[in-house]
Amino acid sequence: MIDILYKYFSDFTPQQIQQFEAIGPLYKEWNEKINVISRKDIDSIYLHHILHSLSIAAVAELAPGTRVIDIGSGGGFPGVPLAIFFPEVKFHLVDSIGKKLKVVEAVCEGANIKNITTQHTRAEEIKNRKFDLAVSRAVAPLKDLWKWSAPLLTKQNKAGNHANGLICLKGGDLHQEIFESDTRPKMMGIYSIFKEEYFQEKFLLYVPK
Repeated sequence: MIDILYKYFSDFTPQQIQQFEAIGPLYKEWNEKINVISRKDIDSIYLHHILHSLSIAAVAELAPGTRVIDIGSGGGFPGVPLAIFFPEVKFHLVDSIGKKLKVVEAVCEGANIKNITTQHTRAEEIKNRKFDLAVSRAVAPLKDLWKWSAPLLTKQNKAGNHANGLICLKGGDLHQEIFESDTRPKMMGIYSIFKEEYFQEKFLLYVPK
């Protein structure tokens, strides 16, 4: 299962390999107690959740010290795989359901992931904090994601090879959702990055600040 990661990424450090190998079994174990991934999906965690999250890493170079907020992180996607991929980047995972963040914290402890903080709140309630990048996966319409993330983003371009902004993972026909969002995102099909049938209707949307 984890071999799907090695099919597309060849330069993981020994620590990253250890962490990626650890999080699959940890999620399986915790999912029995607190359901954060559908039961039928848990056996495909490396393809459907971890590799899907890493599509952001495939297109975005994040500079050390970059501050990233994962809005509506749920069980930790895309934040946990991205934190392993970018160990010098600081990730803040936010969700309105506290028990899901308990799973994130347990997985981070079990896999020795040190660059993640969590907060049990809604993104729109966060005050006096700024981030260089917001990420999200299938949480809410683009209109809402942009409304929540825009006030939290710094204007300085610190995120790496692109301007600060929002990167979200979405699926299906997005034309109406994009139209209603009043934004002009750059859109990329994930299938163009990872040639797996699962990604044929899945997309990356990037809205610069």
